[in-house]
Amino acid sequence: MPRYATIDVGTNSVLLLVADRLPDGRFQAVQERAEITRLGRGVDKSRRLSPEGLEATLQVVSDFASEARRLGAEAIAVSATSAARDAENGAEFLSGARERAGVTVDIISGELEAQLSFTSAHADFGRESSAPLVVIDIGGGSTEFIYGDAQGRVAFRHSFDVGAVRMTERYVRTDPLSAGDRARVEANLRETFSKLPPCPPGAVLVGIAGTVTTLFTVRHAIEPYDAARVHGGTLTRAELEALADQMCHLPLAERQKLPGLQPKRADVIPAGALILLESLRALGLERCRVSDRGLRWGLLAYRFGAPHP
Repeated sequence: MPRYATIDVGTNSVLLLVADRLPDGRFQAVQERAEITRLGRGVDKSRRLSPEGLEATLQVVSDFASEARRLGAEAIAVSATSAARDAENGAEFLSGARERAGVTVDIISGELEAQLSFTSAHADFGRESSAPLVVIDIGGGSTEFIYGDAQGRVAFRHSFDVGAVRMTERYVRTDPLSAGDRARVEANLRETFSKLPPCPPGAVLVGIAGTVTTLFTVRHAIEPYDAARVHGGTLTRAELEALADQMCHLPLAERQKLPGLQPKRADVIPAGALILLESLRALGLERCRVSDRGLRWGLLAYRFGAPHP
């Protein structure tokens, strides 16, 4: 059966998915990996990719592409999102990926990013009920909201320039976060999310990407990471309020020791927790389902044949 790979290059991390396309059109993962490279460090302020972030990301993309080829992938789709969109020197990353990894990177729009995330979430959660689906994808540089129905039709999608890395670099000045730092983050998020249309009545919220899965693994002390225990889980608003308080009150050195939290993500997880919490508040929802799958799965369907219903 045909085997394909996708590499999702985000502001904070790079994710690899190698999967077989089954005869019924669904995809079955053969290998999944993730590395935090922080491509977008400093982009919000400088509008440029840093030499450190660029080098670390190109090395991982090259390694992931080699691994996909060793595993027999006949084609590799590579996408880059917020950091590469925003950076004046994004072309350096594109040419570096071509030369070092032999891959062509598509810098996708925030709107397409939102659509691919929804495609992924709908494949896993859209058939559970006839309720509307709201998907939130919290990245390092941006956060996407997508409203759709149980049939997979999208009614609203928007990419906001708020992400865990961007909000940390913009507002966090103290360790642990001072009350003032937290208040500034929350005020910006509330103003940003006030632009959202009303949440569809009875909607199910699905959260995608590393912030959401990390908060779940910390809540349940899942160490090492186990996708089977994370995917399909639920975080309540009360749990998120407690997690946000914990992340904001603990110093970085203590956060880095928490079971279920990658040390490289510890500096930006307070802002990430606040983004998810303020999202639930803005939507008026009490819980969030957790997806371990995201844009890389949506990209797989988009590029290599969507699964059949």
